Amino acid sequence: MVARLLLSVQDACVSFGDKKLFENLSFNITEGDKICLVGKNGAGKTTLMNIITGTRDLDDGTRWQLQGMTIGYLQQDITPTKGQSVYDFVFSQFSTEEQIEANAYKVDMVLHPLGLDPLAKMDKLSGGQLRRAAMARALVEEPDILLLDEPTNHLDLDVIEWLEGMVRGYHGAVVCISHDKAFLNTISDKVFWLDRGALKVCPFGFSRFDEWSTMILDQEARTLHNREKALLQELEWASRGVKARRKRNQRRLELVKSERDKFFQDKGEFLRMMAKIEISPIETEVSSKIVAEFFKVKKGFNDDGREVPILDQFSLRIMRGDRIGILGRNGSGKTTFLRLLTGELEPDAGKVKMSREIEFSYFDQTRRDLVPEWSLWKTLAPDGGDHVNVRGKARHVCGYLKDFMFDPSMALQPVSTLSGGQKNRLMLARVLADPKSFLILDEPTNDLDMDTLDMLEETLAEYQGTLIIVSHDRDFLDQTVTKILAFEGDGKIEGYIGGYSDYLVARAERKARMGEGAEAAKRADKKESGTPQAVEAEATAAKARMSYKLQYELDNLPKKIAALETEIDELQDRLADPDLYQRDPGAFENMSRRLPLAQADLDHAETRWLELEAMRAESV
Repeated sequence: MVARLLLSVQDACVSFGDKKLFENLSFNITEGDKICLVGKNGAGKTTLMNIITGTRDLDDGTRWQLQGMTIGYLQQDITPTKGQSVYDFVFSQFSTEEQIEANAYKVDMVLHPLGLDPLAKMDKLSGGQLRRAAMARALVEEPDILLLDEPTNHLDLDVIEWLEGMVRGYHGAVVCISHDKAFLNTISDKVFWLDRGALKVCPFGFSRFDEWSTMILDQEARTLHNREKALLQELEWASRGVKARRKRNQRRLELVKSERDKFFQDKGEFLRMMAKIEISPIETEVSSKIVAEFFKVKKGFNDDGREVPILDQFSLRIMRGDRIGILGRNGSGKTTFLRLLTGELEPDAGKVKMSREIEFSYFDQTRRDLVPEWSLWKTLAPDGGDHVNVRGKARHVCGYLKDFMFDPSMALQPVSTLSGGQKNRLMLARVLADPKSFLILDEPTNDLDMDTLDMLEETLAEYQGTLIIVSHDRDFLDQTVTKILAFEGDGKIEGYIGGYSDYLVARAERKARMGEGAEAAKRADKKESGTPQAVEAEATAAKARMSYKLQYELDNLPKKIAALETEIDELQDRLADPDLYQRDPGAFENMSRRLPLAQADLDHAETRWLELEAMRAESV
């Protein structure tokens, strides 16, 4: 069956003052389309959304929509009405009691997975909860075209996965702006790419967009190269002189000048579009091998008389160079963990020990360090002056702002006038100007465009210090961390080696093992005590407890890890000597063979330490 055409825009022109944002803009949206909308900051993504809703008039061209077709728009900013309940907000678009009753079944279907209380007051909700309420309203309404603007911001991973299923199965069309590449890979079957005032349609989902867009840009580069060759030939002809009496030659000369101007304009726009944020590699001072230690830490909070455990007998050692990703549901203890780590909170029991020489830089998702009344200039140079110290080098404030895609004319604007994404970029500019040897990033990807996200990934890939990232962006975690701490609530925290994808595999295997164990326990319960099967089950349980041998191994692993780290450092220092091979080929060969073995031994020892720590915690 042919899908219905829901909306069509043809030959549209949209301008802001004298600047043309779109020219000859044409696109169609059909029933069932799952479209992701991408483009650089300022390319016009929000304007295109407003064209779709009809709130932005066209200067020229036509916009047509199917009669009776409805459009819903999940925007980033929601202004709550005082005293209005979540239930009333979600159902406020229905005008009659019959409509509300007909859709009441959707309350549990939508509000429960989003973790929303229908009776909660909108003006009492956090920013993340407000966005969830707006999403619930959009999904309950079920418009023919659903527009989503950064829908995964402030959502837990479980909720994001639920939302992916909802969007994939949505009967209408969906147009989505998001920085979450994993989300776009999953939900999209088409890409609208806004590029230099034109809309280019990729007929595949976002998972193939990089391949497709690279092909388009390579083709454009070849076309520009051929134009340049032809233009050089014409300019060479013009430089030989033109006889004034020949009108044909005069016309040809005018065409050459026109093509020259058009070529340089097109080439300049192409080069600006291809330009990326580039930041010099981050060098950090060498710190202690052990950065921080949590030893049997307990922390909880009182919620209406009920003690809520956040950390329970939690032990962890953070080593120099560790790259740890932290994930979990809201309220599971991620922020509490960070505040204990930075010394803002004290544990109820146990110890948190930080290396005395360690310094950390902290990207706080609440942006507490940004003063709304300060200008961008003062934020980067609070002590005054025209320059900011960027990793030991003086950079002019305006030049450094350009690195993060701010127009220098914005330097004196107050921070309060910035969008969420701009505030995050400003925070990154502050943190990355002088990052310490321990970098803590709490939800750094929220509201970032993909260019800034790519820059951040590349910068962190070269960062040599200790890194902790709290994020729900699965692709970002895969690109930046090598260990995962999963906060599962009620004080339960599980450690995994690898990025987010490795965590998913390990979690699935763990659930499968737990399922098999539960089945075995049920079978054992049916047998009488004292039978061979019961004796075997008791023996298995005894093995799960920490034996003296395992405790001895755990106690001695830190020494083994420290010795291996010292050996690796010495090997790397000696192999860095450019004259070693000439002076002693045998030693060079032996050390070259030993280095990867020592690194593998270190990885194994650290993994074993985590396993034994987890076993010890479970046996307490």
